[in-house]
Amino acid sequence: MAGLVNNLLILFLVFQNICLGFRSPLSVFKRYKDTTRSLSSECLGSDRPVISLGLSDFALDIRMPGVTPKQSDTYLCMSVPLPVDDEAYVVDFKPHASMDTVHHMLLFGCNEPSSTESYWDCDEGTCKDKSNILYAWARNAPPTRLPKGVGFRVGGETGGRFFVLQVHYGDISAFRDKHKDCSGVTLHLTHQKQPLIAGMYLMMSVNTVIPPGEKAVDADIACHYKRFPMHLFAYRVHTHRLGKVVSGYRVRNGQWTLIGRQSPQLPQAFYPVEHPVDVSYDDILAARCVFSGEGRTTETHIGGTANDEMCNFYIMYYMEAKHAVSYMTCTQNANPEMFRNIPQEANIPIPVNSDMLKMTHGHHEEMKDTDKSSLLQQAKKEEEEILDQDFHIEEAVEWPGLDLKLGQVSGLALDPENNLVIFHRGDHVWDENSFDSKFVYQQRGLGPIEQNTILVLNPSNAKLLHALGKSLFYLPHGLSIDKNGNYWVTDVALHQVFKLGAGDKEPLLILGVALQPGSDKNHFCQPTDVAVDPVTGSVYVSDGYCNSRIIQFSPNGLYVMQWGEETSSGKARPGQFHIPHSLALIPDFRQLCVADRENGRIQCFRLETGEFMREIKHKSFGRELFAISYVPGGLLFAVNGKPYPGQAEPVQGFVMNFSTGEIIDTFIPLRKSFEMPHDVVASADKTVFVGDVHARTVWKFASTEKMEHRSVKKAGIEVQEIKESETIVEARLKNNPESTDPLKKQEKQHLVQQTSTGVSFVLVTTLLVIPVVVLLAILVFIRWRKTTVYGADGEHKLDSSSGRILGRLRGKGGGGLNLGNFFASHKGYSRKGFDRLSTEGSDQEKDEDDGTDSEEECSAPPPPPAPSSS
Repeated sequence: MAGLVNNLLILFLVFQNICLGFRSPLSVFKRYKDTTRSLSSECLGSDRPVISLGLSDFALDIRMPGVTPKQSDTYLCMSVPLPVDDEAYVVDFKPHASMDTVHHMLLFGCNEPSSTESYWDCDEGTCKDKSNILYAWARNAPPTRLPKGVGFRVGGETGGRFFVLQVHYGDISAFRDKHKDCSGVTLHLTHQKQPLIAGMYLMMSVNTVIPPGEKAVDADIACHYKRFPMHLFAYRVHTHRLGKVVSGYRVRNGQWTLIGRQSPQLPQAFYPVEHPVDVSYDDILAARCVFSGEGRTTETHIGGTANDEMCNFYIMYYMEAKHAVSYMTCTQNANPEMFRNIPQEANIPIPVNSDMLKMTHGHHEEMKDTDKSSLLQQAKKEEEEILDQDFHIEEAVEWPGLDLKLGQVSGLALDPENNLVIFHRGDHVWDENSFDSKFVYQQRGLGPIEQNTILVLNPSNAKLLHALGKSLFYLPHGLSIDKNGNYWVTDVALHQVFKLGAGDKEPLLILGVALQPGSDKNHFCQPTDVAVDPVTGSVYVSDGYCNSRIIQFSPNGLYVMQWGEETSSGKARPGQFHIPHSLALIPDFRQLCVADRENGRIQCFRLETGEFMREIKHKSFGRELFAISYVPGGLLFAVNGKPYPGQAEPVQGFVMNFSTGEIIDTFIPLRKSFEMPHDVVASADKTVFVGDVHARTVWKFASTEKMEHRSVKKAGIEVQEIKESETIVEARLKNNPESTDPLKKQEKQHLVQQTSTGVSFVLVTTLLVIPVVVLLAILVFIRWRKTTVYGADGEHKLDSSSGRILGRLRGKGGGGLNLGNFFASHKGYSRKGFDRLSTEGSDQEKDEDDGTDSEEECSAPPPPPAPSSS
């Protein structure tokens, strides 16, 4: 029995060590814990400011120590030392704050804070030495994670040894109950060396004055970049109440490339750069804030109070470690003249949903539970729509519309009910015999098309809902539908434009003279497409195959103006066309874009004046670009033509970011093949239809959006949707100016988290104990049997056998155990507690919110603790 007792004693010590390891995984931070300030009991989680996340990772909780600001626009600061001596990297920021109490937060890195108090008035300063901004938060922005391999360097010889948190308390009405605030941020740090070092570039206007009542006031910032290349991956905008839109650009050789554009009234998160931008020596970084002084009776200046204004454009970038600069600023306008050429989008405010605005401003208004739920869902949806363009367009192979019997498909549109409308040529064909050299139609003897040329289909099942257009047209071409559901079509044989009501057999309006081509105000020459402004009702016609112009008409058909000219020899210049073939009206930016077919490009013009704004051209377009379609929110779709002999660019569809012009995706059909895709139309849900004039068919494409684990990923940066943010939003929506509820909810979450950790420990321990108990029972039974059968010799054999078995168990555990060496080598740290279990062979990517060991890491009991080195 002595051997059995020894074995049981060893097992008891092993499991005692496991329990101690679970209860105190951070005892290695003894030095830091001893120097930690005493915090308010309301600051949940602050008693454990450092949480181990693995062999090389840890979390640092930086919170205000239970403060109660005495007046509005108070700036309070507090500092936290980096709890390690050697170099570390910040790779994740998780804010803990609500707009109900906090206007904004800034996190600085430095070597000497301005005060040694637990907190102080920031008027005394943040740091005595040079400080770098590492993070900024406002308006209930979600957490931010840096791209893989990128981190802010701290500690060591070059990084800061202190973090200083600055919190701006704007309106202190939420503190009427004298509660204590514990807002802050949790950092995820790692000792793993990061190949790319992150930094912050702050562009800030310092002298803007906003006159009272002024509708639009611009604040422009621009600086020449004079350092090693940097790569931009995220941006953040910041103004106060008067800001309407903030935009940032890289300007290189006169070309403006968008970094980011956002409404400062939306959550002021770090949003991913749509397509990462690189900045090289002598590039210009430029930004514009647009303000409105409407509602103010006095001038508004740049300042630190909520009634002042700010114009800040933050850029997160990374550089190679050997050239890394952690912080740069730009506060001047080095080239005011260049802003004459800033893209028009920078001057157009971004619409903000009133409910979203109400939520982000933290209004304490009475709301029904149903309203609260719908608003919460809407806020999440809008946040995802801001960030999520990780999708791919593929053919919807189950759609039966491919089997429809159609003529040459020339035009597509979606009506106000989102039904698909097809414009086709029935039994008529456009071929080499259709026109003479003067563009006069030669097949009038065939008469008009006897079939219905306009078909309205259910977009889901291709069922025919309505048909019209019989005996009206000779050679249909373009189709668009206005906001009232009227059809606008062109006929290249008749050289006319028609407006038809959805239920009318006769046209409501006809522009042009039947069968007579011309180039004056009353004639067209093979007009191709129509676009109708939903705001003004103005009508724009692309004219056409034998004219090279865009004509604007009033809503009732009166000529207003025209622009454009034929392409000259050599490179096509702005405003020149070689068959303006398709139109897309961009109401968000007040622009009209034209598919300049034979020049293989897209040209965009200001709606009101016809002024050229920009060109979008890619090699993959090839020599012909047939059609374009715009989806509100920023996506532009296009289809090109077949490559000319000797060219390699395939015929395909394109998805582009309108702001940058960059191609996001391309698509081709799976059934049949594109022959001459002639028109494209897309809906807000990214459903796309393409009509082919040669294949005489219509394809349906849909987006296959990818969302992983309730998070939105794009351009390498991840914005996580976590339950804590739900708690903050729900607390904000309740009619309760007192801010104790969010704290209670956080406390509840904290207790739930602790409970779940405890359950996890009990479960792991139980799973470990059961096989050991079974093994012991087997050993006792064998011992009893052998004692009965073999006597004393059997007892000797049993001791040897059980020793080998338990020896294997201890050997297996010992070989995979390596608790706590991570911090043991750091000078001044205690070796109390136990070495952390090795994760060799397991998945090391764990939930950053969970500081406990994974189940796989605890698959074997640990050995007895090593002697303390302290």
